[in-house]
Amino acid sequence: QPQLVESGGGLVEPGGSLRLSCAAPGSTLGHYAIGWFRRAPGKEREEVSCISLSGSRTTYADSVKGRFTISRDRDTAYLQMNDLQPEDTAVYYCAASNIGCGYNFDFWAPGTQVTVSS
Repeated sequence: QPQLVESGGGLVEPGGSLRLSCAAPGSTLGHYAIGWFRRAPGKEREEVSCISLSGSRTTYADSVKGRFTISRDRDTAYLQMNDLQPEDTAVYYCAASNIGCGYNFDFWAPGTQVTVSS
């Protein structure tokens, strides 16, 4: 049962970039699909991106296509966020599913704050 942790959040100016990382210390993420989610103030949780167990398939929300890129290795999943905009401000969560993208995510990280502001 992995315990997920994120890193890489922070404050960035509009147009800037951040890379979020998701890992399970003492374990591996190789058996799980990894999704990135976010919740902005006053809004419902949104699925931003997901990557399959093998890494061969990825999905993106329309709001981030062309700006965000998800990737993974055996131990860590990443979300590269480019051209960040104020509307990207949210708490970002990674989550793991042992079935795949589009299925239930059983394991969740605590979340990391991303703030885009000038």
